Amino acid sequence: MKYLTCGTILITSILANAAFASDVYGPYPVTLKGYDGDATNSVSYSGQVGRQLLHNSLKKAIGNGAPMNELKAYFAGSDSALPLLDPVSSADFKVDVTNINDVSKTNLAGKAYGGVINGWPGGLTGKEVLVSMIERAAQVDGGYDAKHGYDYAQLVSKFTMGAVFYHQACDNYLDEKLEADNKPNNKPYKEGAFYTGKEHSWDEGFGYWGAAAHGATLSARQNYDIAKKKDMTSADANGDGVVNLKSEMNYAHAYYASAYDKGGVTDYYNTITKAFIDGRQIITDANGEALSESARSDLKSKARVICSNWEKVIAESVFKYAGSVYGSLEALKENPGDEALKRKYAKYWGELKGFALSLHTSGQNLGELGTRIDRLVGFGPVVNGSKVTGVDAGGNYFEMGEANVDKEMVHMLKLQKLMEDEFSVTAKNNDKLAGISNLSEVLGSGDSAEND
Repeated sequence: MKYLTCGTILITSILANAAFASDVYGPYPVTLKGYDGDATNSVSYSGQVGRQLLHNSLKKAIGNGAPMNELKAYFAGSDSALPLLDPVSSADFKVDVTNINDVSKTNLAGKAYGGVINGWPGGLTGKEVLVSMIERAAQVDGGYDAKHGYDYAQLVSKFTMGAVFYHQACDNYLDEKLEADNKPNNKPYKEGAFYTGKEHSWDEGFGYWGAAAHGATLSARQNYDIAKKKDMTSADANGDGVVNLKSEMNYAHAYYASAYDKGGVTDYYNTITKAFIDGRQIITDANGEALSESARSDLKSKARVICSNWEKVIAESVFKYAGSVYGSLEALKENPGDEALKRKYAKYWGELKGFALSLHTSGQNLGELGTRIDRLVGFGPVVNGSKVTGVDAGGNYFEMGEANVDKEMVHMLKLQKLMEDEFSVTAKNNDKLAGISNLSEVLGSGDSAEND
């Protein structure tokens, strides 16, 4: 993998340097030459936080069985008020926003991945996959299609995290916009802005990562509990009695990073967050001048650390949910008529599929590896001995009978092994490989990853 090759070399150096100014993202001074306004802090990523809130609320709305017009509003944006559905204030965890548009009037649709996603039926682009999922979610009770085993709340959520957040950060702001002639540091990001091109580009990448600005000062458990809305004290960095959703909350992949890190084996959250902090300091130190080649090279190094580890967080999630799917299939073999087990299996498969599709959205071509991942996961879970294998000309799913549960379980083991071998995952939550004594015999010598 391109990311892993570069990132592995650089992780040691980024940790050795630590945060050379602070362990908090901002505030950073206004450095834009000629600016004479009132702003004193050049940090700005409200649009990205707005999209984090749209994602959270869209997932909640699908699960609540909201109609299509409401789902569309959370995906495509709305001029009308958009009630925040998650996180909302409780007695133990108070937040400062009830209307998403008060943070930013934005949308998810305009930022979704435009490349074709071969791992979903129909040969659709990333944006089209999400639109299709959302439309289908509105047609079934609570976003759950029992006939095909699709939990659309999970599918939409996990793929949005990849197709919007990961994609925009690592295929745009931390990639194209780091080039010398793209959003240069000696010019405003746009007319009337109080921040430079490189300042705002970097800030936007940080907003998509989803970490609290002070998150690197906390433990993995504290960051995890903030995301789960269980630790108001740790979240409320400025002590004003409410959680500022722009700067004091953990979202999306940053939340998953903290979940893996609390096991004590990995440090994804801090590695990524501190690389963002260090990179922002490089830009600030340029003091409104165009970045030197040396500074831009250093900045690109930080970006590679960020994106290589971000990719690993997603791969860890694929590993985890492959294990969850394996466990659900194991339980269903013993109790094939248990509806609660079927529902849990659909949930886990949806999470697995959303994360697996996300690996395709960073701008890094996975090639044959991506095909292997797609085929091991398949187009759908096994439901009553069959699973989705495509769509017809009218957009209707079609299925193939006699899907083999044992073979699906082996595919999950192969998928976990693939995450080990190709992405070097180390947290390995829900590891099903370790408990199989004859693993080589079970996995076999061939690929056996066909979608059947």
